[in-house]
Amino acid sequence: MNEYENTLLQKNIRPTAMRLLVLEELSKQNIAISLSDLEKTFAKSDRITLYRTLKTFEENNLVHSIDDGTGAPKYALFRGDNLEKDMHLHFHCRMCNETLCLPKYQIPDIELPKNYKPEEANLVIKGVCDHCNY
Repeated sequence: MNEYENTLLQKNIRPTAMRLLVLEELSKQNIAISLSDLEKTFAKSDRITLYRTLKTFEENNLVHSIDDGTGAPKYALFRGDNLEKDMHLHFHCRMCNETLCLPKYQIPDIELPKNYKPEEANLVIKGVCDHCNY
């Protein structure tokens, strides 16, 4: 068994050929990618299969989705061990249109009013990345 098969099995995801390919592609990325970006990589694959693969990964805490304000969610692998505490910032560059995870910068705990139950948090900082800022 290879590393990607082990990763899927640890997350209780059946390792199909497409899931293994998508996981391998996501592992190569240092930015969050959209379904459209992924579709370009797998030109001969079905968009619905790719979407379902991403959703399966998300439901099983292998990836997280990011709403960066562009109208299309972006997806990135969880890289940490503690998913409950992995509430990190994201950065969207307005010049290159890339969205990056900033796992070293955590979203602080925010005290909500009584009887409010948070389910997710998404903090995206928008600006110019270090590559475009030259």
